[in-house]
Amino acid sequence: MKLKVYLLLFFLFALSRGNAQSVNDSLFNKLNQVLANKEAYIKKKQQRINELHQQLRSTGELRERYSIYQNLYEEYKTFSYDSSYTYAKALQQSSQKLNDPQLIASAKMKMAFTLLSSGLFKETFETLNSINTVSLPDSDKVEYYFLKARSYFDLSDYNRSRDYTAIYDPKGIACIDSALSLCKPGTYNYLELKGLKDLRTGNYNGGKKTYEALLQLPRLTPHQFAINACCLSYIYETKGPHERSVELLIRAAITDIESATKETVASYKLADILFKKGDIEHAYIYIKQAMDEATFYGALHRQVKISSILPIIEAQWISQIEHQKKMLYIYSAIITLLVIAVIAFAVIIFRQLKKIRIADKIIHEVNVNLQESNRTLEEVNKKLSVANTIKNEYIGYYFNINSIYIDKLENFKKSLDKKLASKRYEDAVQAVNNLNLENERSELFHTFDKVFLRLFPDFIDKFNSLFKPEDKMVIPKDELLNTELRIFALIRMGIHDNDRISKILGYSVNTIYSYKNRIKTKSVLPNDEFEDRIMEIEAV
Repeated sequence: MKLKVYLLLFFLFALSRGNAQSVNDSLFNKLNQVLANKEAYIKKKQQRINELHQQLRSTGELRERYSIYQNLYEEYKTFSYDSSYTYAKALQQSSQKLNDPQLIASAKMKMAFTLLSSGLFKETFETLNSINTVSLPDSDKVEYYFLKARSYFDLSDYNRSRDYTAIYDPKGIACIDSALSLCKPGTYNYLELKGLKDLRTGNYNGGKKTYEALLQLPRLTPHQFAINACCLSYIYETKGPHERSVELLIRAAITDIESATKETVASYKLADILFKKGDIEHAYIYIKQAMDEATFYGALHRQVKISSILPIIEAQWISQIEHQKKMLYIYSAIITLLVIAVIAFAVIIFRQLKKIRIADKIIHEVNVNLQESNRTLEEVNKKLSVANTIKNEYIGYYFNINSIYIDKLENFKKSLDKKLASKRYEDAVQAVNNLNLENERSELFHTFDKVFLRLFPDFIDKFNSLFKPEDKMVIPKDELLNTELRIFALIRMGIHDNDRISKILGYSVNTIYSYKNRIKTKSVLPNDEFEDRIMEIEAV
């Protein structure tokens, strides 16, 4: 019965071993905390916007209103498409009234950025092509060419066709080259343009160096950091799976949430990578966040892209939850059966103990009636004393072990029942995963060794006396008995059957047979006398 209980315990522990792997745990924790507080960041942004609206209501001067429109546009351009469009249009109307060609061009570029962010490619190009770049200063020309290059690249990515990519990508590269010719090397604009060119031309080694240098620049805005971190992450991921890729996306997602940025790709890219790695739980959380961001902003092309993988991740997540629920119910049923088995085992022990006490009484009466055979009785009594000592030690040992297991199983069952009742399935799975089979086995063997050596303190010395000096057993510092000694300790306890020994020690029968033969072969005694000499080793 004892062996069956142990086998069931081993089976339970084997099932409960999870393969949970997390990347950058501290960053994930921070991202989840930031995500839980995202409404607070949105509220701060709304407060800044409300203050600008109050300033707008209190002024009538056109140029001053233009400046406020510009500030409102900057707040909205990565936050809400509708409002961004409204204030880009207000900037266009105001610049027309001010009759300032540079302001008119700047307002058109802001409108083009808004249209591009929403996926309106046709309208974006119409707006950009209407800008007269001849009279623009170099800084505005750089912005114009960068925006046009991004429009070509986004259109290429959206179409996902080699034929159109071959048309749009070269046009985008040409725009970048035009912008680079106007930039001073080492500046933010220069590094951003060079990094984007390296990315689109497949020069990943050069792009990696460029983006790493770019992220080291001082005074980057949160949105600038997030965009360029995503680009560097893509390079790491393209060159081969790398933890740095996930780390950069997490940092970008944190920055986007803290700055209340909705026009973003970090959450989507992070969810996609985690899904491919098999981390369904985190992938589901972040793909939902990505869809919320795209919907809030009004980015239609991003919604379409996210919708292509959202149902797949969602289905996997639901399947995983159902599997966890099923496994928890199975664990609960197994634990209930184990508790019943342990109780039944304890009842059997009590009955055996009662029979042993009756046998002791009969033996004592026989000894009293056979005093004339003192020598024989003394030898019998000596053997009975040894047997009683072994019996008392191991009955106490098994009662203690069973008592501990009953307490552990009862406490574990109560804890698991509470978690299941409150539908805390993940906590319940974690509790089951914390069970450690190897520790339980090691503790069981250590306790057995300690009790056995208390009964047979000179067992190792007498065992070693049966071998040549070079073949004697040397026990490691942190062990009481090794596997070979433990096999013959069980034999000295009266367990001779190889099958029973193999089940107790967790080895195959062939392994036990090999251990015994190897030891007997090294002994100075004939093989058929070895176990008899082991049985002659006396207890204290």
